[in-house]
Amino acid sequence: MHPFHQFIHPISSSAAEEESSARVLFKELGEVFIDGYIEILPIIKPRALQLRIVDLKAQRTDQVQGSNKSVFNTLKQSIEEYVNTLRWTNMTFQEKERIECSMLLVVKSVQDNMFVCEFTCQSRRPVFNTSYSSPTLNFKDDNFVFAYQEHDRLDYQQNTFTTNLTALLAYYCYLIIGHDMDSFSKLGGTPYFQMCENIVTSAQSASLEAAEATGWKAFESNRNRYALINNLMDEAFKKYRIFYYDYHRHGLDEMVNNVANGRARIAKDIKVLKEAYNARPATYVINAFLDAKSDELVNIFKKGTSEEKKMVYDLLMDIDPTRQSTYDDINRD
Repeated sequence: MHPFHQFIHPISSSAAEEESSARVLFKELGEVFIDGYIEILPIIKPRALQLRIVDLKAQRTDQVQGSNKSVFNTLKQSIEEYVNTLRWTNMTFQEKERIECSMLLVVKSVQDNMFVCEFTCQSRRPVFNTSYSSPTLNFKDDNFVFAYQEHDRLDYQQNTFTTNLTALLAYYCYLIIGHDMDSFSKLGGTPYFQMCENIVTSAQSASLEAAEATGWKAFESNRNRYALINNLMDEAFKKYRIFYYDYHRHGLDEMVNNVANGRARIAKDIKVLKEAYNARPATYVINAFLDAKSDELVNIFKKGTSEEKKMVYDLLMDIDPTRQSTYDDINRD
């Protein structure tokens, strides 16, 4: 059995309320090793919200311009120390109440201590009484740029901008936690999204190199860190966040009792995505949801009724036509 599947969220039938707002620890994996591009599978360890980087590996470091192997080792150690010693919340959690997540950091170049990278973070949450984990976040950041000098100490302080690397890591940790909380408790992620918002504000007022500032700026792009958290905190998207909760708690978690009822609830509620898209077609939060959920939606509805299949397929094609080849599987026998 995959180690992630051993972890089932302990929601009893009496805990089906706004209960589980306290589930926020990242799962622990294996040993850290290095070998080239940087891959980070970070995970949070079972003390009240401590992240733990458990896999940092590199490939073909000789092809990363301006790099030396020792800096990757010290960067790995710096990130481990940073995430392992920072207490992300004041809440207390059981060991089995941990977030399954991974991060991938691909270093494209290093010059004058400036790392130019691509970054992907993914997280999952368990579906009640099953071995299945549902993706909650799948976010790629093409502008993950930071200055790092070998043996630099990473130090994050709330409401104080220290370095771009610490800000970037904290932003994504809180983003993961916020999505997880929203999936178990209605609008439960708000305090963590507010932390992301505070980090964005601090970064915007910091003295950063132009490359480092990319991604934090308002209006530079509708698909950056600012845009995503601005969507999530916008009152206009409150209905979307309630849908996100209902999708997980009253859709997926219901399927253990009655698959048809859970699927019907998702089919009914998914119209919120179309409403949000019609109001603001360039909305990043809708794209981010489908980046995480497109395959899952196909797997849910390819076993649905003909009416459900048609409705969901048409809706998804209206708002996300670039994934037609994926959504076509809904109608395949």
